[in-house]
Amino acid sequence: MLGLPKSTEIKPKQLPKKAIFEKFALKPAQRDHFDADISKMVIVNAISQNMLPALQKGETVDTIYVIEVVLKRPNYDEKNIQMLSKLIHQKILFALHFEDEVQMAIYHTKLISGSWTKEDAIELQLVGTTTDIVWDNLVKTIGGIEVAEGNTLAEQIAINDAREKLRLQILALEVKARQEKQPRKKLEMFEEVEKMKKQLYG
Repeated sequence: MLGLPKSTEIKPKQLPKKAIFEKFALKPAQRDHFDADISKMVIVNAISQNMLPALQKGETVDTIYVIEVVLKRPNYDEKNIQMLSKLIHQKILFALHFEDEVQMAIYHTKLISGSWTKEDAIELQLVGTTTDIVWDNLVKTIGGIEVAEGNTLAEQIAINDAREKLRLQILALEVKARQEKQPRKKLEMFEEVEKMKKQLYG
């Protein structure tokens, strides 16, 4: 599955929704919301030194589990997937299935999702000599993240999020400036846009 080594495949273990509902003490409305998104969840792979002897155990990552999540709709609520990441106290790689497409997702300070792809087109590569490095590289691959020299992966994610927030603020202010009738206010807004663009593009 997903192009992962066959030795990482395990006997499929289904995660019952009832266990999730009880663990998080979900209210009826929350249960219905979760059930509206997710059909079933199955643990299908375990990436660890036990499964891949050439892979060394990392300092922070012991095992990376792959969970296949069958969705009822593609526009799912990310909070439901984030909740799943807290159910198992290990690192989790999600393969979100809807019809014949798959979206990979992974939680590292936040939920990071890839694009929807045909199931048979996904070929994940396990890059690294330790589970720590493999995990970081999976996060980078799925999120399309390039870590600048001197930054940690978590720091780079935070920087990217701040840049995206600033980019959206610029777009919103540009729209507001174009709609402004008073020339002075319009000019002030465009000057602020230029300052923000300098901050964004450095």
